[in-house]
Formats: sequence, C-alpha cells, structure tokens
Amino acid sequence: MFAFPPKMGIINMNKINDLFDFEHSVPFTDLHLKSDPRTGLQAIVAIHSTKLGPALGGCRFIEYPDTDAAIIDALRLARGMSYKAAISGLAYGGGKSVVIKPKRVFDRRALFKAFGAFVDELGGRYIAAKDSGTVLEDMDIIASKTPYVASTSSMSDPSPFTAHGICRGIEAAAKFQLGKDSLEGLRVAIQGLGYVGHFLAKELYERGAILTVCDLNPQATAACEKEFNATVVPIDAIYDVDCDIFSPCALGAILNDDTIPRIKASIVAGGANNQLAEDRHGEMLKNKGILYAPDYVINAGGLIQATIMYEKGSDAIAKEKIHNLYIELLGIFERAAKLHLPTNLVADHIAEERL
Repeated sequence: MFAFPPKMGIINMNKINDLFDFEHSVPFTDLHLKSDPRTGLQAIVAIHSTKLGPALGGCRFIEYPDTDAAIIDALRLARGMSYKAAISGLAYGGGKSVVIKPKRVFDRRALFKAFGAFVDELGGRYIAAKDSGTVLEDMDIIASKTPYVASTSSMSDPSPFTAHGICRGIEAAAKFQLGKDSLEGLRVAIQGLGYVGHFLAKELYERGAILTVCDLNPQATAACEKEFNATVVPIDAIYDVDCDIFSPCALGAILNDDTIPRIKASIVAGGANNQLAEDRHGEMLKNKGILYAPDYVINAGGLIQATIMYEKGSDAIAKEKIHNLYIELLGIFERAAKLHLPTNLVADHIAEERL
C-alpha cells in the first residue's frame, strides 16, 4: 500500500503513462493500492478531499480492462463524492474504492474480508459503502474487519433513497423546464434498471409517468414491462426515444458528442455518476435547450441516507433531507438561467465554495 499527495487539476485522461506525472494532473489527496495474492484482492481507494470530514464513498466490484481504467474511475468518482457531500451540506469528504473482479476463481467472502482489513488500515480516513457490483452482504463482511463501513444489512438499503432523490429532482426539472407541477403523463426514458433504476421506475409509474426502459438484463426489463407497463427498447435505441425526460441510471460518460445530438428529451435527469463525458458537454446540452440536472446533486439521496444511518440516525431524518433536493436543484436551475451558464458549472461553483 502507498499514498501520495497530488496537485489539483482536471481528469481527462484515459491512460496513466507515469504515475507520478499523472498525480500532478488530477484532484485527489490520497491514492491507496492493495494487493493480496492469497485472496486475489486487488483494490484501490481514492480520496479526493477530507476537508469537511472523513471521505465516504461506495465500493465498486466490476470488471475493468486494466488497472489504469480502475484507478481513473476511482479518482473521477471520488471527486464527485466530495462535490456531492459538499453540495448536500454533509460533514464528509469524498472517496471511492474499487475492488477489481478477479479473473480466476475466488472466494467472495475471503476477498471482502481482505478488503475490510485494507479499509481498517486507513484508520477511518475512508468509509466504505455499497456501490455497483456490491451488495449489503459484502458490506457486512467488510464490517467484520472494520467499523468504517456504511450500508450494512442492519441499515436500510440506500437504493430507494437514491431513487426518491432522483424523482424529486425530476419533479424540480419538470417544474422549471415544463411548468409542470405533476409528472402525470410525462414520458420518461430510463437507461439502466439496476437497484436504483428499478426503484425510480416504480416511483415515476406511481406518479403517472409513461415509461420507456432498457437494460442488459432481460429479466429487469421484463419486470418493468409487467409491473409498470413500460415499453422496452434495445440498449442503443434509448437515446432516440421521443420523450420529455431522459434518465441515465447506468454507468457514466454517456452524454457525449455522439449521444447528445440524438437525445429528443428537453430534460436529462438520472442517477448515473459522471454522466458528462467532459465538462463541455454541459454547455452542449444547454445550447440544445436541454435542462441537465447535475448528477452528483440529483443522485445524492443514497449518500445522504448512508451518512445519516452511519451516524445512527433514522430513515425519517434521511427522507426529510432528501425531500429538499427539489429546492437545491431548483436553485441551481434558476441561478444557471440568470447567469447564462450550464447547470453543471453552477453546481461545481456551489460545491467548490463549500469546499
């Protein structure tokens, strides 16, 4: 394991040619790597900031093409977590961890025990939580080795809270962009039906929205088709759906030069992290007349719930705070319109002021 402090910069690279050169170009304070040949653990913890408090962020357990891709993903996500915590008024910094999925046969329990020991070595500087590819049972295993973990099975699943925050954000966007006080009859295209996407589909359906969905998992799309009367389209066709709201709820960088020209919605508001491939794509959406709900604001519900539960709070307290994301986003939309700036830049400025 090792750590080193870099200078601030912008993450826009796909490869790391020299680690010590790279660390001068990206915004983070710590980068920790751990290898445990016995269990097959190869893990990364990236910490962007601890100015407001310990870094809290999810643990990803997915496949990456190489270690560079995993490190860059962790760094980008850690930055987003800092901004998410700051803009939500939380006394936490931003971090993210990645456990690279082993290519050989492995013991999942042993793997996450080793990861828990790794987290414990950091002495509370980083607090782990559930993320893509991890489940509450994994968090329980981590918690057997360290107290620095949120989202265990003794706490509520953060996914419904994330979805509720997104729904509140969509309501704010519909009010600002469309003058609608209700989602009744609005057409929403959801990309990705994982835990958050499914709960979001449920909330939107209950509010009268008309859904179009896609996902790699045919069981997930079939469930939404049956339960929420959703129309299912192929993965790539989701960008071409004629709708009011496009809601990306899968992985990041899906708003780019190729996809933005295809989007027919007047609002983009979803749960995925790092939705903009580059910051300039926020300007591109603005120029096309599309209102963008900054991802780390609209999807902050899960983080809000995780921090409150970590502090031994209640679901009721979490729901009350998440409910206020409507006001936070409406303020960003109004400020962006007044300043003639993209919403992502306005959100960044607010977060940076608090950091």
